[in-house]
Amino acid sequence: MVMTTDRQVAVAPRLTMQTMDIAENTTAVRSLDWDRERFDIEFGLQNGTTYNSYVIKGDKIALVETTHPKFKQLYLEILAGIVDPAAIDYIILSHTEPDHSGLVKTLLDLAPNATVVASRVALQFLDNLIHCPYKKMPVKGGMTLDLGQGHVLEFINAPNLHWPDTMFTYDAKTKVLYTCDAFGMHYCSTEMFDEDLSKLDADFRFYYECLMAPNARSVLTALKRVDKLPGYDTLAVGHGPVLRFNVEELIRRYREWSQKRASAETLAVIFYCSNYGYATRMSQAIAHGIAKNASVAVGMVDLSVADPQEVNEMVSRASALVVGTYDQDDEQVEAAISTILSAAKGSGKNRQSIGIFESFGGNDEPSYTLQNKFLDLGLKRAFKVIRVMDTPSEPVYQTCEEAGTDLGQALTRKEKTKQIKSLDGNLDQAMGRLSGGLYIITAQKGDVSGAMLASWVAQASFEPLGLSIAVAKDRAIESLMQVNDTFVLNVLEEGNYNFLMTHFLKRFAPGQDRFEGIETQRAQNGSPILSDSLAFLECKVSRRMDVGDHWVVYSTVDEGRVAKDQGMTAVHHRKVGNHY
Repeated sequence: MVMTTDRQVAVAPRLTMQTMDIAENTTAVRSLDWDRERFDIEFGLQNGTTYNSYVIKGDKIALVETTHPKFKQLYLEILAGIVDPAAIDYIILSHTEPDHSGLVKTLLDLAPNATVVASRVALQFLDNLIHCPYKKMPVKGGMTLDLGQGHVLEFINAPNLHWPDTMFTYDAKTKVLYTCDAFGMHYCSTEMFDEDLSKLDADFRFYYECLMAPNARSVLTALKRVDKLPGYDTLAVGHGPVLRFNVEELIRRYREWSQKRASAETLAVIFYCSNYGYATRMSQAIAHGIAKNASVAVGMVDLSVADPQEVNEMVSRASALVVGTYDQDDEQVEAAISTILSAAKGSGKNRQSIGIFESFGGNDEPSYTLQNKFLDLGLKRAFKVIRVMDTPSEPVYQTCEEAGTDLGQALTRKEKTKQIKSLDGNLDQAMGRLSGGLYIITAQKGDVSGAMLASWVAQASFEPLGLSIAVAKDRAIESLMQVNDTFVLNVLEEGNYNFLMTHFLKRFAPGQDRFEGIETQRAQNGSPILSDSLAFLECKVSRRMDVGDHWVVYSTVDEGRVAKDQGMTAVHHRKVGNHY
């Protein structure tokens, strides 16, 4: 059975629903968000997204996931056509981000006798989200739930994919594995399954790089647990098409990508408390920044549930430690912090870097006090303490990401210098003879802004009018140049570019205003125009291509103006072609 409704809300974005039986007594309920352009600050969407939910009918009825709150009316109408909501016995929650758990309270009002099944950490989060009593069933890896008629569900712990409370669910009868965020993609289409993999390749890889690459070690741990299952032929993912035709290949890719990430010699470990303040999302933003550098592996450890031996082992391997503030009354976390301090290395060639972030909890260890404990041991400060005095805003999360980006660059600087020196001199000099103009890219997204000096810019098309820009993956502005993002390309003038070039070449501290002391105007697309530029072009990102350590960003041009008719574009001549 396939059913699709094109019932839309009165105004954009387009929201539609789709249902289909994907296995015996198993129905997928997909909420199609055609026009969503971003997921968090760093994740631009080219093809919208879906929020997938599933109904399993045995003698008991289970609902796996809910959906985003924006779909409330549409979702409830469609769900009522599949099952009476009041008859739902279990709501299985893979994790508690709003796009998965947004309608839990609504459904509990309709099904007051339903039991919420989730990991212990997820239930703690849910308590703080719905603020009402409900039946709950905390589960651990290996536990099962018998729905009857052969549907015996087994639960698999999969923390940090990409949230600390994540778990998978496996139905042995139908061989369907419900994987929450893992193996998904932000790809909106009425095609229920992954029949044409060529359409999905780019979105599948981009989703992995944004959400899973910072948690590569956790991916490998989850795969080891999945490998022990008796067999599965369908991955019921949280976003994008259900995977059935290319399961083996896509799991192979996850394994290969994660092994490469996790095997990096340089490791940065982030220690945080998932049940405290805003630590989880802040730690994810820092991890995303670090993971832009493919030469650095990232480890994430939730101190509220971590094993002391695991904490000690991670510290002993790390080149850098990032620690979030915590509740001083939590004895387990206090013990874990003591373990970190005892194992930290403050001297010798393996001297570690330390970064501290404050997660806006109520009774937290003062951030500077915590930092000084590590500095007194001899550790190097990785970045200034990230202080949060109120509910974190997007600029705060951008600051976290930039701190991670800077840390990743710092950890690999010596190694990159060695690589540069080891390359062939003749080839380097020949590549260096490729000249380019000098440009400043400026971007504004909400309250977040960024800028960078660029020289790898070229016109790419006449119709539509378009250009290409190569952006290093570990540049902070990369997160503001996702598909559908807008920016301004400022053209620098020959003989009048030194001030702007010098300003935007310098290193900015995380969260620092790139435009302090610079005269700007506001473009129609909202990004800053540099008043001293020779010309400017207002652009919109259309596509991105992965080319090793850079993204090639193809953008269409909407507006432009020349400030000085007789001015000439500044040209950048390099001596070598293996570094800037």
